[in-house]
Amino acid sequence: MPRGKKRLPGEDGESGRTKVKRNKQQSKHAESQEPRETIKLKDSPFVGTLLFSGGTNWDLIGRHRLPKAAANKPVIGGRNLWGPHQLSALQGIRVRNVFSGPSSCHSVIITEEGKAMTWGRNDKEQLGHGDDVRRDSPTLVEGLKDHHIVNAATGRNHTLCLTDNGTVFAFGDNRMGQCGIGIQSASVGTPCKPNFHGSPIVKVACGADFSIILDCKGVLHSFGSQEYSQLGTGHNTNGQYSVSASKLSSECVSTPKRIQCFIEKGREGLKYLQGTVIKDIACGNNHSIAMDMQKRVFTWGFGGYGRLGHQKPDDEPVPRSVKLFEMPMKGAQTIEAGSSYCMAVTEQGQLYFWGQAKTTGEATMYPKPVQDLSGWNVRSVGCSNHSIVVAADDCVISWGPSPTYGELAYGEADSKSSTVPKKARPLENVYIHHLTCGMGHSLFIARDDTEEDKEILNKIPVFTPGN
Repeated sequence: MPRGKKRLPGEDGESGRTKVKRNKQQSKHAESQEPRETIKLKDSPFVGTLLFSGGTNWDLIGRHRLPKAAANKPVIGGRNLWGPHQLSALQGIRVRNVFSGPSSCHSVIITEEGKAMTWGRNDKEQLGHGDDVRRDSPTLVEGLKDHHIVNAATGRNHTLCLTDNGTVFAFGDNRMGQCGIGIQSASVGTPCKPNFHGSPIVKVACGADFSIILDCKGVLHSFGSQEYSQLGTGHNTNGQYSVSASKLSSECVSTPKRIQCFIEKGREGLKYLQGTVIKDIACGNNHSIAMDMQKRVFTWGFGGYGRLGHQKPDDEPVPRSVKLFEMPMKGAQTIEAGSSYCMAVTEQGQLYFWGQAKTTGEATMYPKPVQDLSGWNVRSVGCSNHSIVVAADDCVISWGPSPTYGELAYGEADSKSSTVPKKARPLENVYIHHLTCGMGHSLFIARDDTEEDKEILNKIPVFTPGN
């Protein structure tokens, strides 16, 4: 074309209107592809040796009989470990963090190098290995080997992992949309990113069949089952709709949805709170608990047995402040959630409990101090299905009703359960940095810095599946 001659619309095969439309689309696409803010999440401040106590027959824990899919598979793990054991598969491997949950019969560990390893029940491919084969020993998640993992969470049959740049990966059961990939499906066999394009994530949490992620701006996003309003997105709905005259079903959320409302109840009724910035999140089976930057505690979801701490068993569709932690010097320092209860440690160091851990007896309808641990420095809390394990001062203290699987770590010679807090004698000389609990097992990160530490750990038996 001669120099200086203007091109007329249509000379390049498209009209001026088409080109304008395409330019707008390109501009919109470019905006959607703008790089989000970058972060670098820190590793756990400690590293040590993993100790395990509890049930190793993953297919049978919490069940009366094996499911048909597992009936023909060999039972390799089998026995309950009533006291702490090292795992033969981790000899020479140091661990930074451990994750499981009150509805989980599987676990995630993060090695010193930031690699994720999983093992346990795998009916719904919740271990992320691309199959439904149970793993009786921690196994590297190949799909995450090129990522540095800093945080994870486990539900009943699904798992979330978080990288150091704030990216989430999900795998496992997705029938309720709990993997957040935008659709409901039978399962997600290998790590897949949820359909989320917001700010980098700093914490992940899993309920039995739902998930919640916390971004770097203090905003929560939830997805999965909302049968008991546990997603906290409000609208006074639990997603239920009629399938027939006698059957109800519940609509699920398969893409992360922002939790926008936080409320408190005063003399004048409910009040919406402005500018709530969340610092931490934890999930029970069908309820959630969060802590904000002002050390307030919020709970929502299924309210049965007082697990929300509002003195009534009513469900809560949006996060509501628990009155106790609004009081001076009663702000929360850490929060945890069990299957049907919650726990929190205040800034004064007092451990509080509400809900019901026992299968019988009265429920605790509002936060009450655990008197047996008053004056102790509670450093880490693990919530199992019905058991509670605590690292306090230089001891491990645990309690839980029968039946148990060994998660209390009392050892072969001691009782198998306890209704009151009691020291786990086999861990008496072992300093525990951090611990967590699954449905019927406990995981401990033991200090191994000095020769004295190593000498003590060498006396702890090593478990090899099948032996």
